[in-house]
Amino acid sequence: MIAAARALLATARALLALALLVLFYALVAAIVLLWAAFLVAALWTAGTPEAQTPPTTVVTACAALAPIVFGMVWAVIRTARPAAPREDVVTVTRRGAPELWRTVEELALDVGTRPPGHIKLTAEVNASVTEDAPLLGLAPGRRVLYLGLPLLAGLPPAELRAVLAHELGHFSGRHSRFGAVAHRGAAGLVAARQAIQGASAANDLVRLYAGVPLLLLGLYTHVFRWLTRPVRRRQELEADREAARVAGPGAVADALCSTAALEAAWQEFLADFLAPMRRATGRIPDDPFRAFAHMAEAPELREPMAALRARAVERPADPDDAHPALAVRLARLSRLPVQEPDAAPSPGDPVPLRPRYAVALGHVLLSGPDAPSGPDAGARVPWRDWLTELAEHRATRVLTPLAEAVREVEETEGTGQPTARPERLTIHRVLRLLDGGRRMPLARALNARLPEGGRMPRGDQTEQDPLAPLAEALAVLIGAQLVARGTAYWAMNWTGPSILVPPDGIAPETIRTWADTAVRLPGQTQLLGLHLAALGVDECAPLPSTGPAGGPADGPTPGEKARRISITPGATGPARRRITAVRALALTVLVGLTGLTLALWVNRDEPSYPGTPVTRWNDRYQPGGGTGTGPGPYPTYQQPTFPVWPTPPAYRLPPPSVPSIHIEPVIPRPTP
Repeated sequence: MIAAARALLATARALLALALLVLFYALVAAIVLLWAAFLVAALWTAGTPEAQTPPTTVVTACAALAPIVFGMVWAVIRTARPAAPREDVVTVTRRGAPELWRTVEELALDVGTRPPGHIKLTAEVNASVTEDAPLLGLAPGRRVLYLGLPLLAGLPPAELRAVLAHELGHFSGRHSRFGAVAHRGAAGLVAARQAIQGASAANDLVRLYAGVPLLLLGLYTHVFRWLTRPVRRRQELEADREAARVAGPGAVADALCSTAALEAAWQEFLADFLAPMRRATGRIPDDPFRAFAHMAEAPELREPMAALRARAVERPADPDDAHPALAVRLARLSRLPVQEPDAAPSPGDPVPLRPRYAVALGHVLLSGPDAPSGPDAGARVPWRDWLTELAEHRATRVLTPLAEAVREVEETEGTGQPTARPERLTIHRVLRLLDGGRRMPLARALNARLPEGGRMPRGDQTEQDPLAPLAEALAVLIGAQLVARGTAYWAMNWTGPSILVPPDGIAPETIRTWADTAVRLPGQTQLLGLHLAALGVDECAPLPSTGPAGGPADGPTPGEKARRISITPGATGPARRRITAVRALALTVLVGLTGLTLALWVNRDEPSYPGTPVTRWNDRYQPGGGTGTGPGPYPTYQQPTFPVWPTPPAYRLPPPSVPSIHIEPVIPRPTP
């Protein structure tokens, strides 16, 4: 009863997700129609006689929204049709890997489904199945199994079978139909958001109008994932149960933990070993997956890999991930009955794969669209030789700061020889400074040049023992001289500095002890010289200017051309093309709409004012016009007469009343 209710709920969620996907397409169509309506309204308004100014605001908004609308339409077109074949894969034929194909077909028969039509190798620590079906995944289509080559290199055969059985279990449970709908819906929403974000990042004008579409798509994406996530996670648990029936619950649990650890190890291999070696020396392995397999099988990585497995179990599930948390999957597997798998191979049977596939995929990995081109692309060497060069590079990279520190102390103390070409780094130059009591200035100069996070001790450890990096650098310099003579070699150590394998009869710690004693105790440099003479090492001999790795042993000197590689992150080729396309689209729409709007606005009709227009038929001031019922004669061209306006009356103020004064009585009369 509970299972039926869960199945009914899953079906309802699937139908609702499909409805949301169709609604998303309708929403995009509505946005396109709304944008077109605004555009038509702006053009129509520009041509009306009442338009006083061109509608520049609406034109600017339409031009800014053009890349957004185009990006959403392109996202819908991409996700509504079957995905294009991936370019970063290598197809495996039956003749090239018969054992792999036989294993996949046997497992498909065990889980009760038809096998995939294609097997393609990827450079990811992942395995997946797709069914490129039309009609949004509702019709059957071509089945493809994508298998990460790092899994083939790092997983035991039993765990690899468990991974393959899990992926084929998705086919037997018919998960690919709903998975196609959910994946394309999520991919369409993500692609639309990325298109808007890319357009807004490439153009400031688009950024002003991108806020509302991004907010709407973000809310829509959250609702869509909230509906589809429980169904997809339940499908993952069903595939785990089917794989446990075929390969065993223990093998499935081990495969899940190993896959999580291998993913972290693969990323560390690319970031900490492959990329730095490529930048520093320009050398890349022809088969990076064999080099990674050597790393995964190293004894010193057993404890770190166990720690990675433990951390993977404790890690919570990503809200955007369709897979449940690893702890939940392991708990479900532990409750399954332990039974023998139906077709268990012997533990030592590997799945053979011809080396040409790994070499071809390595070429795709190291020559992808994001890989550097030109001189920085790197020279391919056999992977075993690359491991040797990697060990030497990791050991001798401290010699460049040591040479710079020696040069600085010599110039400061005035002990160096002023020449146009400085002396190359030798053991004698270091021992001469130690005999002269310059060990502390040399140690401080070296510690200041060591990179943060390098293999030399830094921070509190360097402050407590500032001579330790100098002693280690001197031991590396001695080891480099032994390697140059061919009496020793560097062994790769994946968890620390490379290990010097000295001549027979000498322990690796002996040379470090000699160097540490010479650095810390005054007067011990002569004893070190005797030891080196016994080994046939000339302490005055400089190291070769370029080692097997192709880099200078003590840094570039004046007159030598240093290899400069920029590691500043920049826009890749596809990113630059997208930025250029967005700018060109926005500018084209803006210029075109502005020109069309101005043309309509300039050629608009003159406005008509209310009232009867003045003509010669009703102009009463023209001779014969407007006085009779019929038209009068044509007007004569003379100075027109205007009506005489009445003269306003003149208002005068009354005179002020002045009192009359009689002065006769006061005038004296004449005397007789």
